[in-house]
Amino acid sequence: MHASEPFLNIAKSIKGQVWQARPLDQRTATAISQRLELPEIIGRVMAARGVSVDDSEAWLNPTIRGLMPKPSALMDLEKGAARLAQAIITHEKIGVISDYDVDGVSSAALLLRFLRAVGSDAMVYIPDRISEGYGPSEMAVTALKEQGAELLLTLDCGVLSHDPLAHAADLGLTTIIVDHHQAEAELPHALAVINPNRQDDISGQGHLCAAGVVFLLLAATNKALREKGHYATRLEPNMLQWLDLVALATVADVVPLNGLNRAYVTQGLRVMTRRDNLGIACLSDVGGLKRRPDTYALGFVLGPRLNAAGRVGHADEALALLTTMDKGEASTLAHQLNDLNRHRQAIELRVVDEAVAQAEVSMGKERKPAVLIVAAENWHPGVVGLAASRLKDRYGLPALVLAINKTTGHATGSGRSINGVDLGKAVRAASDSGLLIKGGGHAMAAGMTLEVAKLGALRQFMEDTLTLAVDENSTRALLVDGALTASGATLDLIELLDQAGPYGSGNPSPMFVFPAHRITYADRVGTDHVRCTLVSANGTKLKAIAFRALGTELGELLLAERQHPIHVAGRLVADEWGSKRVPSLQIEDAGVMV
Repeated sequence: MHASEPFLNIAKSIKGQVWQARPLDQRTATAISQRLELPEIIGRVMAARGVSVDDSEAWLNPTIRGLMPKPSALMDLEKGAARLAQAIITHEKIGVISDYDVDGVSSAALLLRFLRAVGSDAMVYIPDRISEGYGPSEMAVTALKEQGAELLLTLDCGVLSHDPLAHAADLGLTTIIVDHHQAEAELPHALAVINPNRQDDISGQGHLCAAGVVFLLLAATNKALREKGHYATRLEPNMLQWLDLVALATVADVVPLNGLNRAYVTQGLRVMTRRDNLGIACLSDVGGLKRRPDTYALGFVLGPRLNAAGRVGHADEALALLTTMDKGEASTLAHQLNDLNRHRQAIELRVVDEAVAQAEVSMGKERKPAVLIVAAENWHPGVVGLAASRLKDRYGLPALVLAINKTTGHATGSGRSINGVDLGKAVRAASDSGLLIKGGGHAMAAGMTLEVAKLGALRQFMEDTLTLAVDENSTRALLVDGALTASGATLDLIELLDQAGPYGSGNPSPMFVFPAHRITYADRVGTDHVRCTLVSANGTKLKAIAFRALGTELGELLLAERQHPIHVAGRLVADEWGSKRVPSLQIEDAGVMV
């Protein structure tokens, strides 16, 4: 089929997408499969993701040693490692300020586990999302100083915190910033700013999450300690034992799974199967994770439960879970986070319903906006980012969801973007123009605070700034790797496909279409999912589930259609149904046969 032709003639699916065959070089695909002695389908999947023949073996077996950059490659890394090693050796008090999401909490847990293994420790301050907001504050800095901190580390935050870190310097604190967010040309006052996304860093490691950068810092610190004879009287820790935390943060923060990130996740998942981290093991059990850990488990089972603490509770609970050495405490904390996640889900559903109602009004009849911006007084600030993600997925547009605080007159929220539209850059430009009190983020996600009176001006600014990029990336396409039948969806095929993983941002899971399959059973499961059974023409059945589909056109089609076969697109996984491990399809989209 020609690449420009819709796959199976689906020019507009039930989700409004055009299905297209994922572009690939067939000669490369064939060469990869022959060199590695793997089935053709694996060669096709790898070639379609830009893997060359020469890189194919390393792609299947990514190693930390082979992909880790030299410490000198990252700006200030060696300087920061030397200072941290000095603090450990001289028993200085170390203070830490981290973000409240999975990346920030995992970064703090990673640092704490390392410090405790080498005879040190740290005081960790995680701001409250609601009352304090993101990043260091003068209050946080002062609190750590009053507890005796001499060295301050900011993790997954700090690169835009000029005033709070100037305050830290005034108090006599030495600061090391470890961040990965996009930075301005002028950096805050700090001894070291370790951030592969600072403008003068040419390491090529900008795809790392904060925990990935922290791991590089700790590896360099470990080397410095070794050279200074710190391990003459104590056992040197095995750094690889904490890669489960790095893998968790890498997947949950949705950074691209290429380069060193692939090694982090591949090796981290292997560590996680050993269940050495009691907190992660207990959270997996509470979350009903029966299969071996994979990127889906990290992103959709563990990640949301850890994030729930920072969204509707306090992230201290998540940090305690990831660092505890007591099985009883781990079990208690895991159940608490699971309960918080249920509470978060209920709050999120209400906010999403109201946000969708606002969005429908703003879409208009003549010309839809380039960016959806919705705001209300009664929305919980802890779930606005999740609501923005839902709006982005539903309408195929960048979306900003803001919670209004009537007392302060401020609106605080988060945005999510579509491919090709740099929302973080637009938010920083809005901040530079004076529209925002503060704001920043990535290309795909950003956060901001502004005066409610400036909401209208923000809408106009975003329209002016992003309309061209949105128009150029407005075609919503679902890229398909091929067609299968239910009988072809075997555990053997899934195992082979897993060899080309891990999958995630930058290395999308293989997407297969199941043409002309009937639905023989469908029902609601959980809060808003739809599960069903697909049947091929020869009678073979395949279990399937469409997450967050209840109330959508896709969910309604799956629940109602029994008379006619439909085309179904999704990702194959091995799942536990009853007592057996069976193939399952995670449904992404569907198309009506014409």
